[in-house]
Amino acid sequence: MYPFTLERPTNLATAAELGAAPVSEFIAGGTDMMQLLTDEIRRPEHLVALNGGVLDAHIGIERDGSLRMGAGARMSDVADHPAVRDAFPLVSQALLLSASAQVRNMATIGGNLLQRTRCVYFRDPGVAQCNKREPGSGCAAMDGDNRMHAVLGVSEHCIATHASDFAVPLVALDAAVLVRGPKGDRVIPVDDLHQMPGDTPEVETVLRRGEVITAIDIPAFAGGRRSTYLKVRDRTSFEFALVSAAVALDIEGDRIREARVAMGGVGTKPWRMRGVEQALADVRPDDDAFMAAAERASDGAAPREGNAFKLDLMRRAVFRALQTVGGSA
Repeated sequence: MYPFTLERPTNLATAAELGAAPVSEFIAGGTDMMQLLTDEIRRPEHLVALNGGVLDAHIGIERDGSLRMGAGARMSDVADHPAVRDAFPLVSQALLLSASAQVRNMATIGGNLLQRTRCVYFRDPGVAQCNKREPGSGCAAMDGDNRMHAVLGVSEHCIATHASDFAVPLVALDAAVLVRGPKGDRVIPVDDLHQMPGDTPEVETVLRRGEVITAIDIPAFAGGRRSTYLKVRDRTSFEFALVSAAVALDIEGDRIREARVAMGGVGTKPWRMRGVEQALADVRPDDDAFMAAAERASDGAAPREGNAFKLDLMRRAVFRALQTVGGSA
């Protein structure tokens, strides 16, 4: 492990100031960071700890009906919280399906959004070709083992998949992160938080140096209770998604008033399925409508040889998730 110093600030302002240094990085639960430090994939000279009360961990419904979660809340606490399970069950399901109980008890939800890709080439320092690790070195996944890689939002420089399950329902629900940094506070839609690789795959988010996610807000949505998170993976224990689908439907009478759909395991960032949503607008919630909408799931996909199977799997996953929440309407 590359040597570093550990700073333990007692407030956010100090944390942001310390984290603004070019050689500094933040650590909270540390479930992903410790792996990267051990393998020397990340080599900060200074780590700035955000635990010990620096980050808010409160979870609750606000007066306007929105759900606010402090970024320091543990994954297990959010997944088990009655307000989350009642108003947005897909969020609870995504968290429960995303990691082992041990990891959920340690990891913070703010850190979960910022976890790094599980691309085997990025995680292996013995592989020279990884533009995320070494810009300009190439992408070994292009013609290598790319079964787990992205088919949406890819570029000639990177096809690594974004790993967070939790981010997928947040994108579907128009959630936003509250951020504090050396230059003040700002609000960023989760859909805008992560960047597609383009020609700079090493730049993964729009966060500026020293900025810390302090909370996550999910606005009130009438279809939040009629929702589900479906995760397709190689095994039912701790495993990352081949394909996942977050679906929420606002149904009034015999029509879908509004649909929210996003997918994970298929994009270089959590992917909002706008085409699927459009196909579901003002239609009867039946299998024919669900199948027609699911056909839009692979719009714009650019698969490689090893992951082309995901296109059919995406359509099947969306159809099944829609059936789960809309079949009894």
